[in-house]
Amino acid sequence: MAITWQTTKPSWKPLVEAPREAPSIVLVVLDDTGFAHLGCFGSDIETPNIDRLASNGLRYTNFHTTALCSPTRACILTGRNHHSVGMRFLTNVDTGFSNCRGEISPTAATLAEILSSNGYSTFALGKWHLANMEDCSPAGPFNNWPLGRGFDRFHGFLGGATDQFSPELVIDNQQVNPPSDPDYHISEDMVDQAIGMISAQHSADPRRPFLAYLAFGATHSPHQAPAPYIDKYRGAYDDGWDEVRKRWFNRQLDLGIVPEHTQLAPRNPGIEAWSDLSSDAKKLYARFQEVFAGFLSHTDTQIGRLVDFLDTQNLLDNTLLVVLSDNGASQEGHEHGTLNELAYYNKMPMSVNEMVNRIDEIGGPNLHVNYPRGWAQVGNTPLRYYKAYTYEGGIRDPLIVHWPDGVTDSGAIRNQYHHAIDILPTVLDSIGLAPPKIFNGVPQQPIEGVSFRYTFSKQSADVPTNHPTQYYEMMGHRGIWHDGWKAVTLHVPGSCYEDEVWSLFDTENDFSEVNDVSAEYPERLQDLMDLWWIEAERYNVLPLDDRNAELFVMRRPRSQPPSRHHRFLLNAGHVDRFNLPDFRNRSFRVIASIRKEEGDEGVLVAVGARTGGFSFWIADGFLNFAYNFINQKITLLKSNRRVPLGELNVAFSYSKLRDNEGVIRLWIEKNQVGQIDIEMLPWRQTIYGMDIGSDQGSTVVADYSSPFSFTGVVHHVDFHLDNDQDNSMEEKEIEFRNSISEQ
Repeated sequence: MAITWQTTKPSWKPLVEAPREAPSIVLVVLDDTGFAHLGCFGSDIETPNIDRLASNGLRYTNFHTTALCSPTRACILTGRNHHSVGMRFLTNVDTGFSNCRGEISPTAATLAEILSSNGYSTFALGKWHLANMEDCSPAGPFNNWPLGRGFDRFHGFLGGATDQFSPELVIDNQQVNPPSDPDYHISEDMVDQAIGMISAQHSADPRRPFLAYLAFGATHSPHQAPAPYIDKYRGAYDDGWDEVRKRWFNRQLDLGIVPEHTQLAPRNPGIEAWSDLSSDAKKLYARFQEVFAGFLSHTDTQIGRLVDFLDTQNLLDNTLLVVLSDNGASQEGHEHGTLNELAYYNKMPMSVNEMVNRIDEIGGPNLHVNYPRGWAQVGNTPLRYYKAYTYEGGIRDPLIVHWPDGVTDSGAIRNQYHHAIDILPTVLDSIGLAPPKIFNGVPQQPIEGVSFRYTFSKQSADVPTNHPTQYYEMMGHRGIWHDGWKAVTLHVPGSCYEDEVWSLFDTENDFSEVNDVSAEYPERLQDLMDLWWIEAERYNVLPLDDRNAELFVMRRPRSQPPSRHHRFLLNAGHVDRFNLPDFRNRSFRVIASIRKEEGDEGVLVAVGARTGGFSFWIADGFLNFAYNFINQKITLLKSNRRVPLGELNVAFSYSKLRDNEGVIRLWIEKNQVGQIDIEMLPWRQTIYGMDIGSDQGSTVVADYSSPFSFTGVVHHVDFHLDNDQDNSMEEKEIEFRNSISEQ
């Protein structure tokens, strides 16, 4: 008997579908946005679209994060504590200990991985910062990039921060050049792409729900926004941070964001009274806050565009939309603020006098600004301290949940304690999914968060939290919350953990941690301190590690020693800043192998952008070199003879004389054709990265327009690094500060 299709049973691949009526999920993660920054949480910054979500959803006033960027994002996407999944600190650091690998362990499947395997489309837009930065090159590995952790599509940037007008952009697993549109802003691009991805997916399969993870670069530095958004705040903050903070606090009381008995915490250490500042300082500092407000308002507009799209497509009612921040407002602008993050990274603070002269450029494409820490405390009103601290100013953040089909108490406020690890279990609970015990053949850690879906009903307003205990640890700073009481300590690097002095706060009656009651309740304090060690053992916090600066010059052990020779081909694409040759504070040579015919010109290699870096190009037949010193001084050098035609090598060399100082020489083959003394940054040279054969995005200098691609042939560009680099502890400290600022 013949075997035919009529007599044979087909074997169909099992169809994976989401649960019936499962909601789509939108997670909006803001960056460095403090507890008070949103209009619906007390500020006078215009955030009407976020406020609309709050008025039709729920606001959570007792929601907490880890105090820093990468760790909080790991918590959101895994439902586990950051130490548990290997993200004790930042993706910039891998200590070799299981709690600090700079990437999420495969034993903790992400929300995208879980939902993708259960019939969801998954999209990531904006900031990632969850892959070890050493792996964020075209060579990969890509297993911890977004597409390697469950997302179908990605459009954004891999590091902790980027230029909002000219970002280091990645699409899926491919680094691409930034758009040349002078009106481009990455927040607008993110929402355009999100709408496009959702539209395409919904058109093809309208029954399939989606996860959209929108992680804005805003409001992390650099604070940059279109001028109209900034200009509408002119004069709004001339009263200064003391008065504005009181004003926002009173609004919080009126809105019910803080209890009526709440006290406004005193100014943090190092913040001057506004009345004691000079007139120039007041003028400058007020402008910084105007720019921040415009930046946040612009972000709110983009969120509104996405919400309006979902509404017009009848998708909004059954979309669980969550808005939150990753940590408290940032103090990294320090006392005066900065016009250029590179100045901060290189331990070169800017004075009020040199900044006030460029006040009208603040917020625009030429500067990478961050505001003074006085405004950061305003953003954290009424709390103490900032991002990176385990006091409430670092860890208490706004949270809004909007889901018309699932939230029955629209416009209400919830006061139950919850944490970033509770996001994933809440989403799964809302869908009706259980977390996998095995994923991709790997046994999974238990989920450590708890669902707060119980708070969605009208009857839940006064229900106690189901999250009774939460530890904190960040750079040695520690804390623990348990049943309304909190113990906290600030760590001094190198000091003995057992000898540290802890404070105790009754958070039910002391929202802003103003009254230390440790002397009144010594036994309760001791119990909490003991509990901290128990939780630390349970969640892989140990070993404690208070190394800071030295961690950022550590590299993973490799089979081969670090190379001092790097070759880049023309088609290599953009090289991100984390994978540049290590030419910091050392002598080096850059040799371009080219073919030049009559009239050929353009950029051979460019490192950096308008905020700082260097460029090497040919124009009008001559070699040119320019060094942009943090957008404050340009050193130009032109060859004393023309570049001949044909196949040849052209080069520049930097001979280090001492830290920050050296000599630049130009070369055509073996002939020196120019020389100039130069002041060069000792540590971080650029925020943007490197282009071969062009200068994409914002140009290093204004002598040409982007991309100014070389019209001849660039065969390759070689970097040769000398062995005179001095990784002093001062430089290590600069790198540490640098990486903290990127979170």
